[in-house]
Amino acid sequence: MEFLNFHHLRYFWVVAKEGGLRKAAEKLHVSQPTISAQIAALEGVLGEKLFLRGGRALALTEAGRQVFSYAEEIFSIGQELLSSVKHRPTTRPLRLHLGVADALPKLVTYRIIAPVFRLPQAVQLSCWETKLSDMLVELAAYKLDLVLADEPASSGATSNVFNHLLGESGVTFCAEPRLAARLRRGFPKSLHGAPALLPMSNSGLRRSLEKWFHARGVRPRLVGEIEDPAFLNLLALHGLGFMTVPTLVVKEIVTRFGFRVIGRTDECQQQFYAITPERKLPHPAVLAITSQAQALLSS
Repeated sequence: MEFLNFHHLRYFWVVAKEGGLRKAAEKLHVSQPTISAQIAALEGVLGEKLFLRGGRALALTEAGRQVFSYAEEIFSIGQELLSSVKHRPTTRPLRLHLGVADALPKLVTYRIIAPVFRLPQAVQLSCWETKLSDMLVELAAYKLDLVLADEPASSGATSNVFNHLLGESGVTFCAEPRLAARLRRGFPKSLHGAPALLPMSNSGLRRSLEKWFHARGVRPRLVGEIEDPAFLNLLALHGLGFMTVPTLVVKEIVTRFGFRVIGRTDECQQQFYAITPERKLPHPAVLAITSQAQALLSS
C-alpha cells in the first residue's frame, strides 16, 4: 500500500505558494537543498515532475497544479480541524461544498440554507446542481459536505451517506392568471383534461400527484415533464399549463412571478432531505441547516 508523506507535500505546497525555494526556505527555517530533496522525494512517489525549472524561476507543471489544488484543500481542512477541536475562532471563511438536486425549488433551497449566512464565522459557499445520483458519489468521496434533495438517497445508491428529513410541505396548484381563474372553479375536477406541467415521472412528488389524481378521477393533459423548476416556471408563466409548488413558498411565488392559486392539498406531500457523509466532526454549516430546518420549513 502506498502512503503519501504529508511532510514532503507541505514543503512542496509552501514552495508553490511562495514562488521559489529561497522564500520557502526562509519561511520554513530550513535550507534550500533540504527542500529540494523533500520535493524530489514527493515527485518520486507521485511519478510526476511538479515544477518546471528555468533559471531561478519555478513554474508548476500540469501535475503540479493538480497536486497544489489538493494540497490547498488538505492543509486548509487540517487547520479547520485544529480550530474546531480546540474551539478556536478562525478568520478564514468557512467553506461549504453544497449539492442541490435539480428538482428542488430554489426558494425552498434558500430557506433551508439561510441559517448558514447567520453564523458568526463568514461562509464561502460552493454550490453544484446536477443529478442526485452523481452528487451522491461526490458526497461519499467527501468532495461535498451536504446534498439537498426532495427524496432520500436509496439504500443501494452508495454507502456511508445518511438521510435527514428536514421537513415536508403540501402542494399548491398554480397557473398564470387567466388559466388559474378558469381552473379554480370546480377544483379539483377542473384539472381533468387541463394542460399540466408536472415533475419528472421518476420523482417522489410525481408519484404522489398521480396517486392523488387517480383517487379523484382526474386525468390532466400532460404538456411537459420538467425537471428544472425555473424552466417550469417560465413555461407556466406563458400559459402552457398549470404547475405545482410547495405550499410553504406559494406566497413568495405568487408575489414574485404573478401566478394565481388554483387550489391546494395536503394529501400530496413534497419532502426535503439533507444527505450527509459519515463524518466524526460535523460541519458547522451542516449542523446549522439540520438543526434549524424544521422551524424554517414550517414557517
